[in-house]
Amino acid sequence: MLGLRTKRKAMSCLLSRILVSSSNTSHRQISTPVFPSKSPSSITNPISFTAGVLSSYSKARGICSRVGNSMGDKDNVISTIETLQNPEPVTYLSQRDAAEIDEVLMGPLGFSVDQLMELAGLSVATSIAEVYKPSEYKRVLAICGPGNNGGDGLVAARHLHHFGYAPFICYPKRTPKALYCGLVTQLESLAVPFLSVEDLPVDLSNDFDIIIDAMFGFSFHGAPRPPFDDLIHKLVCLHSHDQTRQRLPVIVSVDIPSGWHVEEGDTGGEGIKPDMLVSLTAPKLCAKKFSGSHHFLGGRFVPPTIAEKYQLQLPPYIGTSMCVRIGKPPKVDISALRENYVSPAFLEDQLEADPIDQFRKWFDDALVAGLHEPNAMALSTSNKNGKPYSSSFLLTALFFYIFDSVGGELFEPLLLLMQTVHLWIYQIHSSCYFCRSSRMVLLKGVDKEGFVWYTNYESQKGHDLSDNPRASLLFYWDGLNRQVRVEGPVQKVPEEESENYFHSRPRGSQIGAIVSKQSSIVPGREVLYQEYEDLENRFSDGTIIPKPKHWGGYRLKPELVEFWQGQPSRLHDRLQYSLREIDGKWAWKVDRLAP
Repeated sequence: MLGLRTKRKAMSCLLSRILVSSSNTSHRQISTPVFPSKSPSSITNPISFTAGVLSSYSKARGICSRVGNSMGDKDNVISTIETLQNPEPVTYLSQRDAAEIDEVLMGPLGFSVDQLMELAGLSVATSIAEVYKPSEYKRVLAICGPGNNGGDGLVAARHLHHFGYAPFICYPKRTPKALYCGLVTQLESLAVPFLSVEDLPVDLSNDFDIIIDAMFGFSFHGAPRPPFDDLIHKLVCLHSHDQTRQRLPVIVSVDIPSGWHVEEGDTGGEGIKPDMLVSLTAPKLCAKKFSGSHHFLGGRFVPPTIAEKYQLQLPPYIGTSMCVRIGKPPKVDISALRENYVSPAFLEDQLEADPIDQFRKWFDDALVAGLHEPNAMALSTSNKNGKPYSSSFLLTALFFYIFDSVGGELFEPLLLLMQTVHLWIYQIHSSCYFCRSSRMVLLKGVDKEGFVWYTNYESQKGHDLSDNPRASLLFYWDGLNRQVRVEGPVQKVPEEESENYFHSRPRGSQIGAIVSKQSSIVPGREVLYQEYEDLENRFSDGTIIPKPKHWGGYRLKPELVEFWQGQPSRLHDRLQYSLREIDGKWAWKVDRLAP
């Protein structure tokens, strides 16, 4: 019988060989999950099963080893970091190119000054609204110069008023042109206050949350003259205040921080240091020196001809947005992210007797508010056990730790114990790795019988609902500070109902439902495209596309419905309907839940 020291040495060598062997395995070979995927019934040899766990564990260690080795390649690491920080190259314009582009826009391409100014000002306003919410940054001071940059600031202030902010205007050198007079008239009609330079407080930090620097654009030359030199000095002084203040107003510069050289930036080192820069058309060369938290691009009007002529590389605008962030995202303290909800009180006497009627009432409010896809809902399902699977390799690691501590004499008893624990885990839990899952789907019907959606019955959610026909739904309507949570049993809708809905969909969606073997692995997107094209050609004569047998609807019949409305200081309203048996009859009871 081997001695304890010999056994420990042999086991150490064995583990070393396993790890070295796995670390030499190619990345492509390590494609299996760390956890075994066998069901309890298929485990005929517990020792082989345990060896499989060890093998998976060693492969995971091999992956980590290679990652660690790659970190030694300094150049590769730096390249990766730079790629992450600067995902897309952006073109920066010289002063000359910026002026030429403006001339082309307002010449051959037919844009007028007021059109470009309107689009630019809207871009500035939406950029501000993207970062600084009116609930916390309500008071806005727009300092506007005599040129186009000042006009952009006036337009931005008008839009911010409609966005829920409280703008103030400082416009010392008014331009008598009709365009600018019209902008002033528009702001005055909204009762937006105009402040003279003399009316401004000495310390701007007490009266404003946001200051828009719209004094000078890229065409400005020379040193700023009164009163703008003093106004720039006021903004510079904001950063020299005692840092113990709770919060200083943020500075947003339009296109060019005033006082900066268009190409060289803040050459003297004493210029404005804005927190946000909104570049227009394309960023100017000085923007490379910008070190604030938020850099946005606005002015969604650059046609392909200009982009090609000046070889502009600009980030794409998302959806209907008038602004897009440039460069790396800001560093954010996630724990500090919070919204102080402001909503009307949601009281019991406002509720409908039936939760479906109350849901329809709130759903109609979401439609009227113009919220994007108000029928989007998070569907959560689980398998028959509804519990996450425990990781086997942790038990294996624990076993070797005990082995190394107490010695090889206990090897066989410990091995038998570990085999028993492994089998017990598989018998208690199902063979999947995570048994609860959620995904976004679209509500396609609601009535007294429940909430309806359609999907592939052979998807993961389909298998879950086959094992455990219960689910929960969550609707979230951000613009209204509302959410609705629904729980209850689920059953398939009648086949005729699924047929009717399937043929009401666009033909492209019908073909897509046939092509997609939802949740299964596909070798590449081109496979989907090819199969889609084949089916499109097959049904190009307009014949009826047959509904797949594995596709149809589900209906969740609610047993519990909670309506949540956000309120200040986290004292949210939560009113919950639940089915209760009262005097032998089932009825809805409403309870107020603590937030």
